[in-house]
Amino acid sequence: MSKKTIVVVEDEVDIREVLIYNMEREGYQVFGAADGVKGLKMIQEKNPDLVLLDLMLPGLDGLQICKQLKDSSATQQIPIVMVSARSSESDIVLGLELGADDYVTKPFSPRELLARVRAVLRRQSDSPVESSTGRLINCEGVIIDARRHEVKVDGLVVNLTATEFKLIHYLAQHPGWVFTRDQLMGKVMGQDNFVIDRNIDVHIQAVRKKLGSHRDLIETIRGIGYRFKNLNE
Repeated sequence: MSKKTIVVVEDEVDIREVLIYNMEREGYQVFGAADGVKGLKMIQEKNPDLVLLDLMLPGLDGLQICKQLKDSSATQQIPIVMVSARSSESDIVLGLELGADDYVTKPFSPRELLARVRAVLRRQSDSPVESSTGRLINCEGVIIDARRHEVKVDGLVVNLTATEFKLIHYLAQHPGWVFTRDQLMGKVMGQDNFVIDRNIDVHIQAVRKKLGSHRDLIETIRGIGYRFKNLNE
């Protein structure tokens, strides 16, 4: 099996070297870039399995890089873990809203970061569990295809991150069931993922936006969590 490839975009030399050292020791093939412009070019050339991305970078900052990657069909499926000294909830939420899969604040524990990287890569590679009715879930113009890892809305494919796909697929497999945020984080994102109050809300908002006029298929149960609409009720 070929090594997973990681691109580290970090302008602080010491931190970049620590990240590269720990990722290589874990068995990953790692490439590093010291500024945003070089980092974006490296990601586009290497097409890595994951990106570790600082927010405050010379040239292009991390948010700009994240947006460009998620706006391009060639790179939008590459998972991104942001690593930043910015630790406010608003910064974390903004990073997740732009499509990052996780957010790690500095200073960080190398052991914790490795756990986060493994969790994100596992979510990216895991195949969704098949529903009891097969691999296709068809609901009011929304088709969820587990085999293709694809969602179509009114016949058009919408691009979801690995986390977003697992979220809608899991909810759609259990129409009418109410799940708390903690349950969804555990089932969809893994227990070792970083949890803040709005983490799961941000991912739900992203999925709803991509569902367009079908956004109401995912219902908010105030004070509890979310459920996928049961059309048989």
